Amino acid sequence: MNFVMSADGSATLDGRSGSLGNRTDRELMHALRAMADVIVIGAGTVRVEGYGGVGVDAEAVAWRRERTLAEQPRLAVVSRALRLAPGDSVFTAAEVPPVVVTCAEAPASRREALADVAEVVVCGEHTVDLAAMLATFADRGWTQVLCEGGPHLFGSLLDAGLVDEVCLTLAPRFAGGDAGRIVQDASERDRRFSLVHALTDDEGFVFLRYAAG
Repeated sequence: MNFVMSADGSATLDGRSGSLGNRTDRELMHALRAMADVIVIGAGTVRVEGYGGVGVDAEAVAWRRERTLAEQPRLAVVSRALRLAPGDSVFTAAEVPPVVVTCAEAPASRREALADVAEVVVCGEHTVDLAAMLATFADRGWTQVLCEGGPHLFGSLLDAGLVDEVCLTLAPRFAGGDAGRIVQDASERDRRFSLVHALTDDEGFVFLRYAAG
C-alpha cells in the first residue's frame, strides 16, 4: 500500500489525497510505480483523484528493461459495480490497456462496454475476491503489486490479511474537517506492523515504511 495522510489523520484535503503530498512524496510514488508489475486502484479513487495514465518515464523504462520487466506497469482498477465509462481518462490516457477486476454479478452491459478499452477479469461471484485477484496476478508473473487505495480497498485488503507492506507519507499539516482515515470499513483488530524505514525531507514530511508481522 502507498498512502499519504495529514498529521491529524486526514486522508484527504479538499476532497483529494493528492492535495496532501509534495514533490518528494510524488517522487517516491513514481519510484514505487517503477518497481511494480501492477498498480491496483479502487474505482472510487480513480473517479475522485482523476486518474489518467500512470506510465513511468524513460529513465524508469530503461531501469525496468535491465531487469527484464515489462516497459510499463499494468494498471488494475477494482470495481464491483463498474461505474466507469470507456471515455474516462484512466482508459484513454493509459500507456497500455488497463485491467478491470470485477465480480460475476457486475452488470453485463458495463462489462461489455469496458471490454473495448480494458481487459475485464472476473474474480468472485457477489463481490470482488481480492485473494483470487492476487492469485490471478501471480499466475501472470505480477508478484510486485502496488496498491494506491482508496481507503475502502485498503480496509478490505487488511481484513483479508493481504497487506504485507505499507508506505505512508505523513504530511506536516493539520487538516481538520471531517475527512476519513486511510483505512475504511475494516473490522477493529490489532494488526501489528514493524517500522522498516523512516525518512524526512527539508519540508518536514516524514516517509514511513511498515512491514506486516
